[in-house]
Amino acid sequence: MELKHLRLIKTIADQGNIANARDKLFLTTSAISHQLRSLEMELGFKIFKRERVEWRLTEPGTELYVLATNVLSSVDEKLQQIKNNNENPGGKIRVSSECYTFYLLFPSFLERMSALYPQIDIQLLYNTTHHPLENLLNYEVDVAVVTTRPAQEHLNTTLILKDELKAVIHRENPLATHKYLEAKHFANEHLIIHSYPIETVTIYEKYLKPNNISPFRISAIPLTELSLEMVRTNRGITCMPEWMLKPFSYQKDLVFKQIGKNRLKRNLYIVMRNEDLSKRHFVDFKSNFEETIRNDFAYALQ
Repeated sequence: MELKHLRLIKTIADQGNIANARDKLFLTTSAISHQLRSLEMELGFKIFKRERVEWRLTEPGTELYVLATNVLSSVDEKLQQIKNNNENPGGKIRVSSECYTFYLLFPSFLERMSALYPQIDIQLLYNTTHHPLENLLNYEVDVAVVTTRPAQEHLNTTLILKDELKAVIHRENPLATHKYLEAKHFANEHLIIHSYPIETVTIYEKYLKPNNISPFRISAIPLTELSLEMVRTNRGITCMPEWMLKPFSYQKDLVFKQIGKNRLKRNLYIVMRNEDLSKRHFVDFKSNFEETIRNDFAYALQ
């Protein structure tokens, strides 16, 4: 016996006869009669006493009706529960990063989310950049993108990307002949960064400062294309994540150089409060962001 047979029995009994049941079952009268005869032959007993206007349940038919009512009620309840669980209630998610360049990870993700989950309002808070963890702990943002795994146990941290910084220089710059750039090579260069404070710039904080090196000039240019144009005209050098540079690999005047003998690498994490992972829109955000990163930057996850 299949679920459709239970629904058949219950509908005929509730509607009183086949004629009334056919519209509810979206079947013809002959199709209902055929299914009912086949079921009765399989079971070995009559389910209904046929009368001209009204069909009445037999004694075993009544037992089947009770079974059908209980089973279908349970199935319908479970299906509704599944449907409710998958109807995203929506909500607001505020995202901040410790570096402006990390926001470039989001365009295709935001496009995906607007199509799949239009109820979720994702806000990129540029004005809180450089202090995302502090703002996360203060409930001023909901998701932080950082390069250092936080120690707080009540925070959920997920590795999303393995990042390598490359120096971008003009092909006629004398540094272009080096296999990799050492810290001392930056001492006489015009270093173009995205924004101040300098302590938030990875190349300075993780590489130059530990080696007591300060470039002779530093300029902050928040636009990636303008920074690269400065380098293309040989008016400075800059440092960017490798995943950002692929669209510019066709520019023959630009050379991408390894930084340090052991490469300047970092991990990128998204951090959320554990308490928010009980909320459906946060779960959807996290799973879809991870999937987008895997699809868009698979080469950087190795």
